[in-house]
Amino acid sequence: MLKFLHAGFEGSKAAFASIRAHGLRSALTTLGIIIGVAAVITVVAIMQGLSHSITSQLDDLGSDMITLRAYTPTNQQMLGIQNRLHYDDFLMLKSRISNVEDMTASMQAFSMGSQVQYGRNTAQSQIIGTDSSYQNVVRVYPEAGRFLSGSDDDRRRRVAFIGSSLIKQLDLPANPVGEFINLSGDWFRIIGVAETRGSMFGFDQDNYIIAPFSTIRSLSGERAARNIDVMFRPAAGADAQQIQQQMRALLRQHYKLGADEPDPFEFVSAERMIEQFNTITRTITLVAGGVVSISLLVGGIGVMNIMLVSVTERTREIGIVKALGATPQFILIQFLVEALVLSLFGGIIGLALGAGVASFIGLMMPAMPDALIPLWAVLLAIGFTTLIGVVFGLAPAIKAARLNPIDALRYE
Repeated sequence: MLKFLHAGFEGSKAAFASIRAHGLRSALTTLGIIIGVAAVITVVAIMQGLSHSITSQLDDLGSDMITLRAYTPTNQQMLGIQNRLHYDDFLMLKSRISNVEDMTASMQAFSMGSQVQYGRNTAQSQIIGTDSSYQNVVRVYPEAGRFLSGSDDDRRRRVAFIGSSLIKQLDLPANPVGEFINLSGDWFRIIGVAETRGSMFGFDQDNYIIAPFSTIRSLSGERAARNIDVMFRPAAGADAQQIQQQMRALLRQHYKLGADEPDPFEFVSAERMIEQFNTITRTITLVAGGVVSISLLVGGIGVMNIMLVSVTERTREIGIVKALGATPQFILIQFLVEALVLSLFGGIIGLALGAGVASFIGLMMPAMPDALIPLWAVLLAIGFTTLIGVVFGLAPAIKAARLNPIDALRYE
C-alpha cells in the first residue's frame, strides 16, 4: 500500500513537472477534452435551466388544475372535421360532477389576436370570455381592482380584467381601474389588473383581457360558444383520474359514441405538460450531449498520442529509473497518473468554460432562462474525463512499464 501511495505521489510530481516543461503541448493535448466538456456542459446547463424555468412556471399555474378541451385527430382534420366542446357540455358536466373544488368554462373571443384600443394607442391581445369561477380554478389574482363577479356575467356587463403588460402597451395610467378600452369596436370598463407572471418561451403571459362569458358570447355570437375549454380542480382528497373517467363517460354517452370511436376531447394538466416537457428536454440533452461527446473521444485519442510520444522521448529516463530499482508497477502508475492529470486538467477548464458560455448565452438572449448546471453534470464531466485518462493513458503506461532497462539505456 505504501509503495502504491509513493508511486502515485511521485507519478503526480512527474506529471506536473512534465506539464510545466511542455506547457504548449499540454494545452494542445487537452484542447479536445476542454472543447468536449465545455460543449456538453453548455448544452446541459441551457436545457436544465429551460426545464427548471418552465417547470416552476407551470407549477405556479397549479399542478392540480385540469383542462378539458376538444381534440381532433390528424386524419379527421385532413377531412375538414373539427371537433368542438359546447357550452351545454360544460353546463351538463357542472351539474353532474360533484367531487370538484370548482369548474369554469372559457372561450376565445373574436380571434387569438384581437385589437384593443385606448385613446390613440392600439395593441393586439388575447380576449377570454369566462365567469367568476375562473379566478379560483386558474389562480388569477388582482394586483389592483377586482376580478369578475357573478353579477357581471348575469347582467352581461361590459367590464374587463386585464393583464399587466397592457398598461405599458396602451400607455394606460399606473392604476387603470375605471378607464375604458375598446375591444374590437365595443367599449369595456377596466375593473382590475392581474398580478404579473412574466414571459414563457418569449410568450407574454400578461397580455390578455378577461371579460364576462355572457358578454363575449353576445358579442361574438353562438358559434364562438361552441368552442370552449372546461377547467376544473379536483376537491381535496378526490381522485383526479376517477373524475376524468366520469367526465369521459358522460361526454361519450352525450355524443353517443361507439366503443371503437376515439374521444373528440382530451384532458390536459400542468403535471402532464411538465412530464412531457421533461421528456423532451431529456431527449434533446441526451442527443446533443452524445453528439458533442465525440470531441471527448477525439481529445482522449490526443492524450494517448501525446503520452506515446512522451514515452518515446523519455525512454532513456525510464531505463535509468528502472536500473535504479523502479518496478514496472511504479512506471505504470507514473504514466497513468500523468494521463489522468492531463484529462482532469482539461475537464476542469472545460467545466468552467461551459458554465461561462451558458451564462453568456443567457445574458445575450433576454428571453432565455438562467443556465443551471446540476451536480450530476459536474460529477459526470469529472468522472468521464477521469475515465478517458485511464482508458487512453493505459496503453502508453503499459508500453513504458514493459520497456527493457538495457534497451532503454541504449536508446538514442
